[in-house]
Amino acid sequence: MDARESAMLIEIIRNTPRWVFLLFIVLLVMGYQQSRDRTASRRNITILPAVFLALALYGVVSAFGADPVGLALWALGVTLSVALHIKLAIPRGVCFSPEHQTFHLPGSWQPLVIMLAIFFSKYTVEVIRARQLPVADTVMFTATVSLLYGLFSGVFLGRALVMWRVSQLGRSERMKELR
Repeated sequence: MDARESAMLIEIIRNTPRWVFLLFIVLLVMGYQQSRDRTASRRNITILPAVFLALALYGVVSAFGADPVGLALWALGVTLSVALHIKLAIPRGVCFSPEHQTFHLPGSWQPLVIMLAIFFSKYTVEVIRARQLPVADTVMFTATVSLLYGLFSGVFLGRALVMWRVSQLGRSERMKELR
């Protein structure tokens, strides 16, 4: 990296709002927590997908407006990601306790990786837009970013749907035991 590139990078970091660094730390903590085995309620496994879906949709609309192509590609990304999670039954090893109405979730680094990928994607898009780089106005940029935001946020929805499915299977197993 030459001096000009270093100066530009320092300028980008200086102009980054302080709350962005705080958000980064929060995501690191949340991701670390998900790397450890834990127990979660239905409500808790619903919050993360809802938040990331809303933030991703907001990211597409705030960056590109209500562009039908961008919105359609975001929805396609969500759909593809959810379908892949359901097909591969990711996350694996989830157990549901009908008595306590809680899930036992094995630890995974996947949520942290996805959260950081979303963070750095969003950060990069905002830097490109703030610097008014010509690529920001291209259809290819809009399409790529929208699809990427959809794929990333769909991961959390896909994981939640697999967990809800586990709870339904647990409920049907419990009903068989009672008969």
